[in-house]
Amino acid sequence: MRIVTLSELGPNPREGMAGARWLVLKGAEVAQSTTLLMFTELDDILVAVDHRGSVPEPGLWQRAVHCIMIDGSEEEAEAFRRASGITKVIANSTNDIRSHLW
Repeated sequence: MRIVTLSELGPNPREGMAGARWLVLKGAEVAQSTTLLMFTELDDILVAVDHRGSVPEPGLWQRAVHCIMIDGSEEEAEAFRRASGITKVIANSTNDIRSHLW
């Protein structure tokens, strides 16, 4: 399974994502990646966001995300999952987000 990060994509991000199963972003990278998120859906690439260390601001970007890591309790993760529609919300984890991808 090929996993790419924003920093690995280079000057032509869509070309850099070719053949990837996952695009992994940090929470701070979401705002600069909205155009890229449109292509992930078109190219069948799943999106994961490691949002630990900051509070996720609601927005359309959440519709493109399949897995997110947040700070907080399991109860807060479940509430966030219901509110955001994100399939897998992980809270209170010290693991790398890659260990939670499918």
